Amino acid sequence: MGLATTIGKYQLGRTIGEGTFAKVKLAVDTTNGHHVAIKIIDKTMVMESNLKYQVQREIRTMKLLNHPHVVKIHEVIGSKTKIYIIMEYVSGGQLSDKLSYSIKLCDPEARKLFQQLIDAVDHCHSKGVYHRDLKPENLLLDSKGNLKVSDFGLSALRKPGDMLTTACGSPCYVAPELLANKGYHGAAADIWSCGVILFELFAGYLPFDDRNLVVLYKKISGAQYTCPPWFTESQRKLIGRILNPNPKRRITIPEIIEDAWFQTDYVPSCGYECDDKIYLNDVTAAFDTVEEHDAEMKTHKSSNFINAFQLIAMSHDLDLSGLFEGQDDKKQRTRIGSKHTIDETIKKIEAAAMDVSLSVERMKNFKIKMHPKQKMTRCCRSFYDLSAEVILVAPTNCVVEVSKSEGELTLYKEFCKSLSSLLIEKSDVSSQTQESKSVDTNSNDILKNEGSKEEKDKESKDPRGYSSS
Repeated sequence: MGLATTIGKYQLGRTIGEGTFAKVKLAVDTTNGHHVAIKIIDKTMVMESNLKYQVQREIRTMKLLNHPHVVKIHEVIGSKTKIYIIMEYVSGGQLSDKLSYSIKLCDPEARKLFQQLIDAVDHCHSKGVYHRDLKPENLLLDSKGNLKVSDFGLSALRKPGDMLTTACGSPCYVAPELLANKGYHGAAADIWSCGVILFELFAGYLPFDDRNLVVLYKKISGAQYTCPPWFTESQRKLIGRILNPNPKRRITIPEIIEDAWFQTDYVPSCGYECDDKIYLNDVTAAFDTVEEHDAEMKTHKSSNFINAFQLIAMSHDLDLSGLFEGQDDKKQRTRIGSKHTIDETIKKIEAAAMDVSLSVERMKNFKIKMHPKQKMTRCCRSFYDLSAEVILVAPTNCVVEVSKSEGELTLYKEFCKSLSSLLIEKSDVSSQTQESKSVDTNSNDILKNEGSKEEKDKESKDPRGYSSS
């Protein structure tokens, strides 16, 4: 039997990409008429090839990212035999197609695409995502010629500074340190690939290319390339700083952005904050055998979650973190109970933020983002992500969830300590009715984090052979 013509609210159309385990189809959202791209993965082949973890990692990575130059994922739907990843449709095709019929790009066009690539990669790195397979085939263009990074099948999720060990990527774009079979930094490896792409935009051909892999890798390891005569001095200089075979001396993204050639007509594009939390519920459900069982389990989980909070509202123990240790989440989280109204609780969060010199930005759904007051020039250079969300369980009972995915731990602990102290104070409402019972808020208990679980390092070279283009 062939594929269904409709998946949920989506009407399937023509195939726009195909690989070993998956194909990508154009589809229409029947609720609003918008086009989407649906990546259809054969579940059986993925499970038999032991690639379940890699598919889940790719989906989770795309859910973490929200940037105008990164392909956005909308949702994941599972059936008994297929996994459907609904993504943003990018109508302009691959950058490689553009390069195939253009000898080389003019300086302004190459600069614009490179600026967008660097902004997208910078956003990925700020979220702990390292692509590891940047190449023109994985860079899409929209109808206006703007760039979108896609295909995170070989990506890695790590804390800044952590070393990676798996050698992966496409031979002509791989960084020399990956060829040494030693640990490497994902950020430096991605920057090298960006440099190869920049050379290709200017020259119309690759800086390192040879049919013999041994010869190719020797050229890469020694950064043996020759710039064509039409390269300007500023172009040669920037490429030379990026294609430095020593990763410790290689230029960084902040340094690339400060480069005079890069700064010409530069309009920074920053990522957006997501109001929704990043869960893998739909991804996990997509791998379940029986579709009806998935829906039933989701309903039960939702109901139990609400009842648990109703019980928590009766508790006098402010440290709630231990009740949530089962979540598969990269962020560090602390949950603190509040015997105040939701407005009073938000005011106390703002007061706690002021105590530790954090500026406050109110978001939707009672969520608050906090940043150091001494902000840097670009929003995604600070590498600090601290947020607090207030969950209402009763008129005078709330749960505050404090989460940190980037930045130093000391500031996070200081904020949690200040907030827990403020939440002990009697609220205006409760003081008029009855005296609040004393609460033991030992700071060591309050700051008991449910440490973020590291994803299992089961990286392997990806034999899937499919592209999300």
